[in-house]
Amino acid sequence: MTSSLPSHKVLQQAAEWFALLQLDADDKQRSDWQEWLAAHDDHRRAWQYVETVSQRFEPLKSSSAQQPATITLQKLQQKNLGRRQLMNGALSVFGVGVLGWFGLRATPLPELAMALAADYRTGTGEIRNFTLSDSTRVWLNTASALNVDYQTDLRRLQLVRGEVLIDTAKDPRPLVVDTAQGRLRALGTRFTLRLDNKQTLLSVYEGAVEITTANFTHIINAGQQTHFSSEAMENITPANAARNAWSQGILLADDITLAELFAELGRYHHEHIGITPAAGELRVLGGYPINDLDKTLAMLASALPIQVKRSMSWWITIDAAEKSQQ
Repeated sequence: MTSSLPSHKVLQQAAEWFALLQLDADDKQRSDWQEWLAAHDDHRRAWQYVETVSQRFEPLKSSSAQQPATITLQKLQQKNLGRRQLMNGALSVFGVGVLGWFGLRATPLPELAMALAADYRTGTGEIRNFTLSDSTRVWLNTASALNVDYQTDLRRLQLVRGEVLIDTAKDPRPLVVDTAQGRLRALGTRFTLRLDNKQTLLSVYEGAVEITTANFTHIINAGQQTHFSSEAMENITPANAARNAWSQGILLADDITLAELFAELGRYHHEHIGITPAAGELRVLGGYPINDLDKTLAMLASALPIQVKRSMSWWITIDAAEKSQQ
């Protein structure tokens, strides 16, 4: 099961403590921090998350002012230190976003190793497009991995991680895509696949795709989408054409909440983007550049009653704007 982050309030407290400790905090402040850290498991998890994010942007210097934080964390995590070091090394190679770090901690190491060894892979915020030997076009979304195995009688792809858009080319050989949940056979098709926890999301824009698992077979036609696992398929719903806009570097918001927008946008950026419940409920429309976070924040701030705050360069908080006094 994927670990969830602590609440926005606890994460913000951890960020404030982190900023304070970088400013030559006194003994009393350090003692207060250690009491806060020991008071609840969520405090330790939040601190671990903040420190992990910080290592991507402002690595801690080896100074006496910063040693207590590092030493305390090492003591708290001593039992899991070996695995954490291994995961941190893998993350730096693969370039996976820190916002997805808690999810990766729950990823079995063999699965992560498969992603690192895949034929095609992308890091956080990277979107690649390429053409295969049969002229099939492929777009690979952020933090994704894909294997290609073309044989004399079969064109086989394997989505190991993340999301892919496929525009199939005509060829007498069947084209199939395998995921952990089942096999998909393209029937003259343009479609996207996204691995989402223990399900696959299939959205078909042209043609049709046949889903085959150990328990069922079903054809999804153009204009339809569904989630499925190896055991069952969810209800078929209309495919949202905006879903594949990411291949053009655009994130389309079609009357979704601001919280949903930033949950998606966070997949493309290393920064922590926190949003308060009040701001998260605001509805959003429009298209936003995926890889220009500052521009996206400015666009949203000009259109919605929100405030964008940065506790540190890599720690962003979105809050509802304060109502002006009449």
